[in-house]
Amino acid sequence: MSNRQPWPDTDVQAVNEKVVYQNPLLFLKVWEIRDADGIRPVPETWPWHYHKEVEFLAISEGSLRVQTPAASRTLEAGDMMVIGSYGLHRTCNGSDAPLRYTVLQVELERHFDPSMLPYLNGFSERFAALEKMNYIFDEQPEAKEEAFKLVSDIFSETARKEIGYELAIGSSLKRLLLLLLRRDSRGLLQRANDLELERFRPVLDYVDGHLGEKITVDDVRALMGMSYHHFIKSFKKAVGVPFVDYVNYNRIKKAERLLATSDLSILEIGFEVGIWNMAQFYKLFRRYNSHSPKEFRRRMRG
Repeated sequence: MSNRQPWPDTDVQAVNEKVVYQNPLLFLKVWEIRDADGIRPVPETWPWHYHKEVEFLAISEGSLRVQTPAASRTLEAGDMMVIGSYGLHRTCNGSDAPLRYTVLQVELERHFDPSMLPYLNGFSERFAALEKMNYIFDEQPEAKEEAFKLVSDIFSETARKEIGYELAIGSSLKRLLLLLLRRDSRGLLQRANDLELERFRPVLDYVDGHLGEKITVDDVRALMGMSYHHFIKSFKKAVGVPFVDYVNYNRIKKAERLLATSDLSILEIGFEVGIWNMAQFYKLFRRYNSHSPKEFRRRMRG
């Protein structure tokens, strides 16, 4: 991977790219780009683009020039790069040779189950942009090779669609996250403390058992013998997300399961997860999904 001089700036407005998922269960799009003609001049009008999905690039053949606000670099065959959520970027062929590479765009947060929440803050880029994690691929060849294989496996599974391919893709995505976590020698991906998290186990169990009911901070802080403000501060530090966000996240996760597996009406599902105001239910559901509950159910059963 080598650095190049940045492209000239343009005044063209950046494009907010809408990513259409190939499978609504997996919240990702993965495909291979081939350019057999080699290098072309950089167009005079060449807009940046961005999307909420995190993007992984895996170069199989040739070279790809990638520009972000932070850097301009050329990826060679075998190289990897990650671009964070909403990260501005633009690309072009970097040589006169044929180019072939895989693009994986994925809404990472959709692959976090409740047991993974301690790591959510790190991957949500609240502490550091995921683009900074490219130092792993620059400095650790074996990590780059493993990540490349995982992205290639995800592409192959998506193309073949053999039985259980969703499980295989979900597993590969989690292994990709695990690789970034364990290879992060600079500690950019912060996580919650295990001992602190276990301390709040009674609260987590209470939330899990009362999702269909009204849950207040006063209900759970009493379990810990804490004041309101002490609880709010300590819970966020231990779990990685504010208490209200944790409750809402688990409510919507349960709603998704019910939408996919039950014949309950959307109103009944809202009641089942403790959200009795339908406007609020739709608002919260869209916070974690790009579709309404009705559209989510249709896609899940499509």
